[in-house]
Amino acid sequence: MKKIVSLVLAALMLLGCCSALAESPEGYPEVVEGIDFGGASVWIADYWTGSRDRKADPTEEEALQYEYRDWINKTYNVDVYQMQDGDWGSNATQMSNFVTAPDGTYRIYIIEPGSVMNLVNTNLVAPMSDKYTDLSKEKWNAAEKQFMTIGGKVYGLYPGATEPRGLLYFNKRVLQEAQIDYETEIYDAQKNGTWTWAKFEEMLKKLTRDTDNDGVNDIYGILGSRDDMCMLAVFGNGGTFFDFDADGKLQPTMNSDATISALNWVKDTWAAYGMPTPEGANWDWYKDAWKQGKVGFYMYQAYGGFNDNSEMADMEDEWGAVAFPLPTEGTGFLTVASDNIALIPACYDEETVAKLTLIYDLWTNETPGVDTEDGWIGNKYNYTDERAVDETYAMLREPEHSAINYTLYLGTNNDVLGNPLLWQLDNGSVAELIDANMEAWKALCDKFNAIER
Repeated sequence: MKKIVSLVLAALMLLGCCSALAESPEGYPEVVEGIDFGGASVWIADYWTGSRDRKADPTEEEALQYEYRDWINKTYNVDVYQMQDGDWGSNATQMSNFVTAPDGTYRIYIIEPGSVMNLVNTNLVAPMSDKYTDLSKEKWNAAEKQFMTIGGKVYGLYPGATEPRGLLYFNKRVLQEAQIDYETEIYDAQKNGTWTWAKFEEMLKKLTRDTDNDGVNDIYGILGSRDDMCMLAVFGNGGTFFDFDADGKLQPTMNSDATISALNWVKDTWAAYGMPTPEGANWDWYKDAWKQGKVGFYMYQAYGGFNDNSEMADMEDEWGAVAFPLPTEGTGFLTVASDNIALIPACYDEETVAKLTLIYDLWTNETPGVDTEDGWIGNKYNYTDERAVDETYAMLREPEHSAINYTLYLGTNNDVLGNPLLWQLDNGSVAELIDANMEAWKALCDKFNAIER
């Protein structure tokens, strides 16, 4: 009898241990029962992580992250790691090759935004599954989720806030020499909603001048990416290049008054105040011209100034940054949502897709016990002033400031809009350029709309 009682107690203790193992530590996600990868690996393949090795002497936050990821691996009997498969220009091809000839391993790919839709449109991407994962959670970037939702299916996800793209940088010294107070006339204008095209033009006019009276301008108002300026001017003016009609079909919409008037404004403004390309210059000549202090404003991507080891890290003059101005007063400043998107290869059954969706959700959670609210700031204060970080960059990370560019459903901006329109603004009427290319854009939309999903 004692032996039987002992066996029963032992069994109860074992059941208690199993139950305890199934419970999540405080702050951890709830365990989804019944998922076991059998010790297999799940490779989250990006294009920038050189090694899966952990630091020998991690910070407290890193150590907590390691503990959390060990818990994922132990709970689901899996080995999850993130490491590159190819670089920025090739990891989309790596994913395509994998789907075409899968080797039985588990993979999730993180793809740069310009290559995402080509994979989706060629049926190489499995829609994300909501079987074990709440796809409506706030962590999933709303703008990118909307962009990646086609026919009611979510083909990719991006966790967290938007990384701002096109920004308007300004050279503090050059502005001060033109008697422009950037604190009150630019930063305060952005803050109180009076940062407009008209105010911007006034400054460009002051900046563009001949300082040595030789008949040639030495300082110009604007330089950088006119394409980015076109995009933000169009979206800020309420225009679009492509959008969905009432029947859910993608259509070209750049023939609207809002888009045409915005492109005309960019064309005229750049012609009046933009620094001309020097004869025989390389394509990227404008980067050095900006750093040498030859212009007041610089239209460029956020990573060019705010990221570690960025192109502007060695710039001698101090710079600030604001959102691109709006046509009229308001605070609806915009950036274009263009983030790296996680995709699941279309070579797995539905249950595997569901399990991989869960793994990506778990992997991208904020580390339990770590305050990550200001983690996005990183070293940004090392490169510019607090207002550029706390007011401009912080604002544009929020979802309400993200414009969605449906051009990317059809290809890159360069391929779809570059040669036909954006690069030809100086060679004809905007309306005539649009009319001349409308049938080609309609054909691209027809092809997209005809894809069976």
